[in-house]
Amino acid sequence: MSALSMIDIHTHILPGFDDGPATIEEALEMAAVAARDGVRCLVATPHDPYYGHAVDCRQVELAVDDLRGALVSAGVEVDVLPGLEMSLTTDIAHRARQGQVLAINRARYLLVELPFQLYPPHTDQCLFELQLQGYVPIIAHPERNAAIQRDVNLLEPLVTRGILAQVTADSLMGSFGPKTRETAEAMLTCYLAHVIASDAHSPTARPPVLSDALRRAAELVGPERANEMVCTIPQAIIAGERFEVPSPVRHRARNRWLSWRITR
Repeated sequence: MSALSMIDIHTHILPGFDDGPATIEEALEMAAVAARDGVRCLVATPHDPYYGHAVDCRQVELAVDDLRGALVSAGVEVDVLPGLEMSLTTDIAHRARQGQVLAINRARYLLVELPFQLYPPHTDQCLFELQLQGYVPIIAHPERNAAIQRDVNLLEPLVTRGILAQVTADSLMGSFGPKTRETAEAMLTCYLAHVIASDAHSPTARPPVLSDALRRAAELVGPERANEMVCTIPQAIIAGERFEVPSPVRHRARNRWLSWRITR
């Protein structure tokens, strides 16, 4: 599968839902940017909850249908599928039981976001309860979480248990700073990351572009595995199919003090 069939499973492309585009015109421009980059499919994943308000799953599906129609009318050859980026709240498993979550393309894979500043004590239990309900959680951009930046091995038991992790393309390119980039790179090299997605919010500031990160990932883990992270695995995710992933290896942080002493 070539990089011209990339799939982006994490975007904020639906207008008026969250901090993504404000208008349908801006959403169409985002899709056009993605198409030029070689992305053929975008998953719309609005934040839920957003500023304390739960998102209506049916409204997301209707908005996706409207955007797909607008894309056809505009001649933009990109498909859009429904999903949500669920905050890891203590009631997420209860909401799932009540049918108040929307997995990617209505299948089994559920995008879940950790807070940026801490690793909540309820994380493991909540993710486990989602798994008991048949969902496969995908942790969105864990490389941006402060606790995981301090110890990327926090992800190891989760990945061993079948939970997936999505790295943001801009993280690999250094857009969120060196610490985020280093954590993202460690996740790739230690098999703690499975998907690269854009987490796009606009056509310019945070665009739906994957090709630059694909090239960087290929430098880190080789072209075959890099391609899997933007093509093969995302295809399985939107299809709701199971797939095998390599077992993670423990990350050993470089001793920067020793390195400084040696190279002085």
